[in-house]
Amino acid sequence: MSVEVVTFGCRLNTYESEVIRRNAEDAGLGDAVVVNTCAVTAEAVRQARQAIRRLKRERPDTRILVTGCAAQTEPDTFAAMGEVDRVIGNEEKMRAEAWRETRAYLARDAFGLASEEKVAVNDIMAIRETAAHLIDGLDGRARAFVQVQNGCDHRCTFCIIPYGRGNSRSVPMGEVVTQIRRVVDNGFREVVLTGVDLTSYGQNLPGAPRLGTLVKQILKHVDGLARLRLSSIDSVEADHDLLDAFATDARLMPHLHLSLQHGDDLILKRMKRRHARADAIAFCDQVRRLRPDVVFGGDIIAGFPTETEAMFARSLDLVDDCGLTFLHVFPFSARPGTPAARMPQVRREVGKDRARRLRQKGEAALAAHLAAQVGTRRRVLAETRASGRTEHFTPVRLDAPIEPGVIVEVAVVAHDGRQLIAA
Repeated sequence: MSVEVVTFGCRLNTYESEVIRRNAEDAGLGDAVVVNTCAVTAEAVRQARQAIRRLKRERPDTRILVTGCAAQTEPDTFAAMGEVDRVIGNEEKMRAEAWRETRAYLARDAFGLASEEKVAVNDIMAIRETAAHLIDGLDGRARAFVQVQNGCDHRCTFCIIPYGRGNSRSVPMGEVVTQIRRVVDNGFREVVLTGVDLTSYGQNLPGAPRLGTLVKQILKHVDGLARLRLSSIDSVEADHDLLDAFATDARLMPHLHLSLQHGDDLILKRMKRRHARADAIAFCDQVRRLRPDVVFGGDIIAGFPTETEAMFARSLDLVDDCGLTFLHVFPFSARPGTPAARMPQVRREVGKDRARRLRQKGEAALAAHLAAQVGTRRRVLAETRASGRTEHFTPVRLDAPIEPGVIVEVAVVAHDGRQLIAA
């Protein structure tokens, strides 16, 4: 019997959910649902709790197991929920033996003998290594995600994630190449490299290889790989080999999602970011010179503590100054225990309104990008039989059914403000 995993949050969680599903099934947990949570905002935690309650109402006999970043940072919150049968830490969720132990725990708990073990969450900061987890692909997805890094050594003042993921650690290059060969041999044409702080890749490995070295090794040694894509990166950590790969190998997709967070230098300092506004703009200009067709996305927070209207305006202007197309906008969410939670707060309604205005700016930027694509021909990876994404990660509505996972060349004839329309 297959195990259902309900996934919240990032691409790394998506990848890890596949490992969880396999390990939980091997442990005989087919009668349970695993909720893999996110902790990046208070809203993400609220949504996970809401989903747990709904699952229990709809399936009262199902055992519910909670893991992920929110389970790591707030284990007692979830353990106190009567709907939850066990809370499993972020490091534990990736170990097969943890799921076998959970199966044994549930058997004991059925007789009221295991309540003291409901929380299985260890100190994530003690973890120093991360291993490759060989999977054949991701169920129901057209592209494969491969984890190459986990954790983060930085301490941005707003961010709870290092306390959910631990310190930065990387998968050795040879293991990454083996994993990518495996998913390519199983028919995946596109692979996305994922991590918490992807551009810190390699710092804990012998010789401290950089992300660019890894990318070049993948492109060199996996001949059948049609597309390689990166998840979110920190531009200040981008190395020479990474930029060179963008300039010289078309298999590295011309789309970068940047962890920008804000457009004002004082707010960036208060966030404890390691770049200034000018650094972000210079990076985008540099990559665009190397790869003129590159498309940028970016994460931006609205309503950060002490943010004035003038400071916020610099975030709005950053969309144009960096030439951003895809925006991920977050109204600031104070996470307990972080320095930003103790700073003077912007009123919630002001933050929400600024986030709305940023999203409007993003919608206009996306519409301009879509309009510029009309009349071109693009190679599209079909995600469903009716839709897919171009090399630039631009969504496309297909005019004829295509098998998911297939790459097809299409003519772009129109757009509807949200996606391209192919003929």
